Amino acid sequence: MLETGTTQMGLSRMSGVHQPSISQFLSGKVDFSDEQLDRLLSCMERRLEVTRRSVRPELTHSERRSWMLHRKISTHLTMASFKEWLPQLERNFERLLHGVRGPVHLRNIQQWLALIDQSDIVGLHRAMTGLDRTSIEMREVSPFGGILPDEQRHEVLDELRRAS
Repeated sequence: MLETGTTQMGLSRMSGVHQPSISQFLSGKVDFSDEQLDRLLSCMERRLEVTRRSVRPELTHSERRSWMLHRKISTHLTMASFKEWLPQLERNFERLLHGVRGPVHLRNIQQWLALIDQSDIVGLHRAMTGLDRTSIEMREVSPFGGILPDEQRHEVLDELRRAS
């Protein structure tokens, strides 16, 4: 946008994408699909070229610990284990709903609830192991506390210490 002298409002008018959506994308609060981004770029005489390569995301220590713990839980997540875990998940939701404040955390709890209400095992795996900002933030208010046996939890934490 700087290179072409295009403002958010101008891009909004040319593309039909609402300016607040463009602002949220530019600030990293939302992601656009490649198709959406290509649409915006074409308004500035540009095309999107995607190069696929593996990159290690920068996570804080806390984010990495949470990801590693959830990744371990994810290895045990099946429809059968999900049904066994439901009572614990429901207790955890009660605790979370009474102790969490802020719209972002409350929205993330609602996303967990929706995945669990729909028995969306694939969606749960994605949230538990995803490295996108939404998954990282969802894990901050995870209902999966107490699911992982202590021995496995300690193994994960030992692995984290060795890797640091």
